[in-house]
Amino acid sequence: MYFYIRLFTSLGLYYLFVKLIMLSFKATGPQLATVSMLYFYAIFIILFLFFRFGILIGHLKGNAIKLSKNQFPDIFQVVAKQAEMLGLSRVPSVYILQSGGVLNAFAARFFGRNYIVLYSEFVETAYEQDKAILEFIIGHELGHIKRNHMLKNLLLFPSYFIPFLGAAYSRACEYTCDNIGHALCPSGAKGGLLVLASGKTIYKKVNLNEFMKQDYSEDGFWKWFAEKVASHPNLTKRLAAFGAEKQSPVAMSRASLLEQPTFETPVVEKKEEDYNRYMPH
Repeated sequence: MYFYIRLFTSLGLYYLFVKLIMLSFKATGPQLATVSMLYFYAIFIILFLFFRFGILIGHLKGNAIKLSKNQFPDIFQVVAKQAEMLGLSRVPSVYILQSGGVLNAFAARFFGRNYIVLYSEFVETAYEQDKAILEFIIGHELGHIKRNHMLKNLLLFPSYFIPFLGAAYSRACEYTCDNIGHALCPSGAKGGLLVLASGKTIYKKVNLNEFMKQDYSEDGFWKWFAEKVASHPNLTKRLAAFGAEKQSPVAMSRASLLEQPTFETPVVEKKEEDYNRYMPH
């Protein structure tokens, strides 16, 4: 839904932009100066974004560790296998980047090439704790490539300036990629999201039900507003999509009388086909 809203909004803005270009040919005097200034800023923004992405890719090639059959071959094999399962025509270039303690990963596209960057903290978590976490994260980032999110965002760039619309579409994309990551490695889904919430060493000690209760106990305007302007959904909502139950205040009071479950306690999973609908058949 958000994609089509952005699409029609962008088409309308593209139409206005073309009309502006046509009218600019008839501009004279002060009008011509105004139009020239608008052209200058438009070209400046395009060049700024182009060089910004170019510098990022150049930094990766010169400073990050590129995965290959001879460099972290176990992780590279996961990427190649998942790319094949998703029906990608080409395995993207994957780099491990020192992150200064930040837990993150992202996908990028530049000059028709796809890139995935895995922050080193996630890789360390995989080797020290559970490799399924990294497999889920890789699947999530491959999901962005599978669904052409980077290219779509480029084509829909004009609608980015509509308040809240770009963020809403981005959050929807994150849910899609979570589903793809789950389809590729279901055992790493909850752990991968909890690592984002608590870090690589204590995520196994997190009481999942207590964390999910925060949707009620920590509710309010600023929590709601912070998510509406964010590119990613709240982690409690992303976990709920994988079967972690959001307990109502009544259920919370009843649960407090019982022994609180730990992270390892099984929760009801959604049907497998819910996650596999993005996979090639």
